Amino acid sequence: MEYNELNEEERKVILNKGTERSFSGAYWNHYEKGTYTCRQCNAELFPSDSKFDSFTGWPSFDDAIEGAVKEVLEADSGRTEIVCASCGGHLGHVFKGEGMTDKDTRHCVNSLSLDFKAND
Repeated sequence: MEYNELNEEERKVILNKGTERSFSGAYWNHYEKGTYTCRQCNAELFPSDSKFDSFTGWPSFDDAIEGAVKEVLEADSGRTEIVCASCGGHLGHVFKGEGMTDKDTRHCVNSLSLDFKAND
């Protein structure tokens, strides 16, 4: 599979499991209609209608496209990492039971891990 070229900041997050500063990314306060995709491989990840404001400063989604996101338990922190199911790129973490939406799930994603495809 051919991947997109990543800049240094994107590599820190996507390949080395880093986290961007809250309220700094392009998509935390972005509400255009369309689909959020993986910055590394272009796989479709999150529909825009699943995005909500969690007041955390990172893009938050209460649902992912079926089969697009893989959950991985982090042994050292007990958190659940989310990665792109197609390329394994780090997206962020998923939190459940917070009561922020009816689906009770928050995919907390780094903007640097995403691209956006607007609806036509």
